[in-house]
Amino acid sequence: MTFSVLLSAMHLKDASYTDGLNITSDAVVINQCDEESKEIIRKDLKDGGKQEITYICSGDRGLSRSRNLALKNASSDICILCDNDVVYEKGYEKIILNAYERHRDADLIVFFIKRKERGTPVFKKDRRMSYLSVLKIFSPEISFKRKSIEGISFNEDFGAGARYIMGEENIFLYECLKKHKKIWYVPEKIAELKEEPSTWFRGYDEEFFVSRGANYSAMSKHFSLLLILQFAIRKRNLYRDRMTMAAAVLKMLQGKREYEGICGR
Repeated sequence: MTFSVLLSAMHLKDASYTDGLNITSDAVVINQCDEESKEIIRKDLKDGGKQEITYICSGDRGLSRSRNLALKNASSDICILCDNDVVYEKGYEKIILNAYERHRDADLIVFFIKRKERGTPVFKKDRRMSYLSVLKIFSPEISFKRKSIEGISFNEDFGAGARYIMGEENIFLYECLKKHKKIWYVPEKIAELKEEPSTWFRGYDEEFFVSRGANYSAMSKHFSLLLILQFAIRKRNLYRDRMTMAAAVLKMLQGKREYEGICGR
C-alpha cells in the first residue's frame, strides 16, 4: 500500500517546511498564499528512502478548501490529514500501514495525537467508532483509504477561514458513517502538536457557539437539537465564566437556523 500525508498550511516559503514536521513519507502540501503553482519535488532521504512531495500554491482561502484540493491531488492508497503544527513520531508511516493490515475492513482509521488538551488516547483498545465517539476526534488524527472516500469531501462552509470556524472534521466523519464507511480507532501515538496559538479558537464566545450550532445542523438536521443540548451540558464548566447555559443554547440555535436557512436557499 502506498501512503501520503495531506498537509494544509498557509504562507510557506517552500516545501522544506515538511522537514520540521518530521514528514518522511510522500506528501501533498497545499500552501494557501498569493500564488498559483504546482510542482513535484523528489528527495533522497538520509535512511536511503525516497520521498515525493506534490507542492501546490493556491490563492484560495479556507481549511476545508485546502483539504479538498489535497484530496483531488492525492494518488496514494492510504492518506492522513495534517496541519502545520503536527510533528510526527519516527516510524509513523509503518504504524499507520500496519493498522490497516490488522483492520482490513477499515475505510478510515483514527490514531492518537498528543496535545495539550488530550494527553492520552480517547480509548485504550482498538475499536469501531460510532456517531457519538467521532465527536472526540480532530482532523490530523484521521486517515483513510483514498478510494473509500471518493465522493465525500469537506464542507467548505466550515473550518478555519470559512463562515463557520470549526467542525469540518465532524461533518466529514458523519458523512462517512452515513455512507456506511467503517471507522476504526487505534490508540497508537503517531504525532504530537507543537504548542502554538490557535488560528481560530478565541475562547467560548458568541461566534464559537453560533458555529457549533451550525456544525451540529450540518452533521444531522434531525438530531442537531440533542447534540446542542448535550454540548451545553457536557461543556458547561468550560464556558460558565463567560456565558450562561441558556445563552449558549440560544447562540447554538441561532447557528442552526442560519445554516438551515443557507441550505434552504
